Amino acid sequence: MSTKVFVDGQEGTTGLKIFEYLAQRDDVQILRIDDAKRKDANERRRLINASDVTFLCLPDVASRESATLVDNDHTVLIDASTAFRTHADWAYGLPELVHGQRERIRASKRIAVPGCHASAFVLAMRPLIEAGLVAPTFAAHSYSLTGYSGGGKKMIAAYEAGDSAAQAKLASPRAYALGLAHKHLPEMTVHGGLNTAPVFTPIVGNFYQGLAVTTYLSPQQLTRPATPRDVQAIFADYYANEPFVRVAPFDAPQNLDDGAFFDVQANNGTNRVDLFVFGNDERFVTVTRLDNLGKGASGAAIQCMNLAMGAAEDAGLTR
Repeated sequence: MSTKVFVDGQEGTTGLKIFEYLAQRDDVQILRIDDAKRKDANERRRLINASDVTFLCLPDVASRESATLVDNDHTVLIDASTAFRTHADWAYGLPELVHGQRERIRASKRIAVPGCHASAFVLAMRPLIEAGLVAPTFAAHSYSLTGYSGGGKKMIAAYEAGDSAAQAKLASPRAYALGLAHKHLPEMTVHGGLNTAPVFTPIVGNFYQGLAVTTYLSPQQLTRPATPRDVQAIFADYYANEPFVRVAPFDAPQNLDDGAFFDVQANNGTNRVDLFVFGNDERFVTVTRLDNLGKGASGAAIQCMNLAMGAAEDAGLTR
């Protein structure tokens, strides 16, 4: 028996990518809305309630509105906005977060897909908090390097317009959210296990997809003496049985191109997360790499759907 799936917000970057995943599946039935009725609340209500799973690929306000349209007890909502990521009644859609998170997602009718930057930050920070190596009072400092697809249709169009004057400006990496109030900070704080938000600066580059978040650490900030190898061992133990998380050996030659350069795009087209520790005994960094359109958005949504519908967790996903 197939699962009936509706995508509310099917024309956005995340919605279109979810359709790509669903089109490869023979265990789902896609419910489509007529283009002329995409903003018709009654038609959306009908399709949401006819579905087993509805993906909300909408701005926050619209997602909150769509969530009120459910009038049954069986439809699973999987929301890709920031609206519910720290809401107590919604399961945070990161199965690898902590022990029991996967079971919570399976049992929930309301699942909030993590943000791309947040996923990468949390996957590196939470194991250190759980191990007691980093205190919840830790003042985290991080940056993210991401492809321009994370900015949605408008940013994609700007980068691909072919305007020579604009392209000259866009050729260089561009830091943004420099008011230090990025919309992912609440979930980074709550699900990272921290008491205060990290100092976080994202940077968009002139490439389509791929993301890596780097977080700085020094021994003086830790609760006990530890080396980069100790941190790598904590990661390896924490994620030992996770199908989508790969912890790289410390100081392995294959971690860097030509022994020097980090490839932010190496996980593109997959739902895989790679975790690295770089540095020395005096200072070191964690780096988390993922595809911002995969594990950072639509791939994570499909992973949550698989759990909710009782399918194999990796169905339709590439490691």
